[in-house]
Amino acid sequence: MRRVAPAASYALAVACAFAAARLAAQATATPPSTHQPAPPERDYLVFVASESVDRVALIRFGPKGARVERERYVGWAPTELAGPHGLALSPDHRHYFVTTAHGTPFGRLQKYDALTDAARGSVLLGSFPATLQVSPDGFYAYVVNFNLHGEMVASDVSVVAADEMVEIARIPTCTMPHGSRLSSDGLKHYSACMMDDMLVEIDTKALQVSRHFRLTAGREMGMAGAPPRRGAGPAAAHAMGGRGMEPPAAGDLSCQPTWAQPAPNGERVWVACNKSSEIVELDARAWTLRRRIPAGPGVYNLGVTHDGARLIGTNKRDQSVSVFDAASGRELARIATTRKVVHGVAVSDDDRYAFVSIEGTGSQPGTVDVIDLAVLRRVASVDVGPQAGGIDFWKSEAARP
Repeated sequence: MRRVAPAASYALAVACAFAAARLAAQATATPPSTHQPAPPERDYLVFVASESVDRVALIRFGPKGARVERERYVGWAPTELAGPHGLALSPDHRHYFVTTAHGTPFGRLQKYDALTDAARGSVLLGSFPATLQVSPDGFYAYVVNFNLHGEMVASDVSVVAADEMVEIARIPTCTMPHGSRLSSDGLKHYSACMMDDMLVEIDTKALQVSRHFRLTAGREMGMAGAPPRRGAGPAAAHAMGGRGMEPPAAGDLSCQPTWAQPAPNGERVWVACNKSSEIVELDARAWTLRRRIPAGPGVYNLGVTHDGARLIGTNKRDQSVSVFDAASGRELARIATTRKVVHGVAVSDDDRYAFVSIEGTGSQPGTVDVIDLAVLRRVASVDVGPQAGGIDFWKSEAARP
């Protein structure tokens, strides 16, 4: 009788378990409501960056539908693509911040007045600064230096004084950090190491890595301190060829995380495993694995409602967005999007809507889809510049007559 190697046997068992879990999740998913969604009573405003045209658009969605309110060019030379990738609003809603990733060789963090689009500052950061978030007190912006075009070596997270636009720290973390997110109290910062299969936690008071967590299926482990300083090798570089669009090879149990999303109450952290199409849920206090949740193909970015009840995942290898019940991990609905290559998600201040950025393919424009979280349906779409990516919710206000 032919023997199966232990590693191959384990890989097969894990793969079968994941497949069974996915089928169970799909079988119990609630289809989108057939009820006609109520129109919005207010106007909702969202900023989105389009990487291929160096523009940020302000989207207005309300009783009259969705439209582009205005646009702002955020490049620095018509002959050189700056590539705006990440976008975040300050907590006081007065400014928005944009990472322009395609520097020579370094990128920038740029600051603009949210009301007028006037430039308010710029600072040079590392190679390919990507996702960012502003701290709850508004004092600091945390930016991951993704280092997409560099060597497969460990990179870092830049900490910028948001008022002065001065980099005050650059904290070494891991290879290709992405998904920069802070706990609601601002004391912990989380980013995912795409090529090291790890989640990294930064203590924002000490400005250093406090813990890291290995995410590979069957090898999950939480550890103190910073991860080992090592590159991920040529295989990892090859795996990035599709920018999160490549499915795993047979027997590959790696996560290839692309996003980290802490729960509003600080008890959990969700990590999007782009390669294995799962969401890993960790106990943020005990630093242990809680569960692995089957997700959509190539789950990429995550968002969560302010009440912590629903988790939203964008499915980059699918043309869809998934909405989960955060308590049970059950997928409530998988909602088709207007175009392919789904990117980011932002949730409205009242938890009513999710705004989803879609990159598009070829000569297609980028798109922002609006998902009604009450009825789990797409209710509006608006085209923006190609390769729409970074997105953040600004505010809601009385509907314009």
